Order: sequence, then C-alpha cells, then structure tokens
Amino acid sequence: MNSRFVVVPAVPIETGSVRNGTRFYCETVSAGFNIYDNAEKLRSKVTYQTRAEADGECQRLNLEWVEPVLTLQRCRPRQRS
Repeated sequence: MNSRFVVVPAVPIETGSVRNGTRFYCETVSAGFNIYDNAEKLRSKVTYQTRAEADGECQRLNLEWVEPVLTLQRCRPRQRS
C-alpha cells in the first residue's frame, strides 16, 4: 500500500539569469521540501527547510489518515466463512 503523503523537493526559486552567447539560463536555488498528497494530487503550500522536518510531518499526516481506518477494522466483528 502506498502512503497518502510523501516528501518531494520543493519547486526551485529563480534567483537571476546568466547570458551565454545568445541564450539566457536562469539560476535557481533549492527551496526545501514539500509534502505531496497522492489522493488529492496536490503539493502542500508549506515548505520545510530540511528533509527531516518534512519526513516528521509526513509521518504524522500518514498516521492521522490511517488511524481511523485501523480503528474501524478493530471494531468490526470478524465474519466466519
């Protein structure tokens, strides 16, 4: 089973551009990490500076999402075949 929330690199931030002949190349800086929701297909707007921070929040969100499902499974009586 895939996790609902996963950590992904944030979209880089453009810091300027460099000209090389007739072309311009943009310079970018890493912006940190976001959490991606696989069910909603959306990135969170919150950016975490370190992967460890993002991993911690991602684990918390996944547990929060899975916990009600596990509770329902424990409460249901098992059917005999």
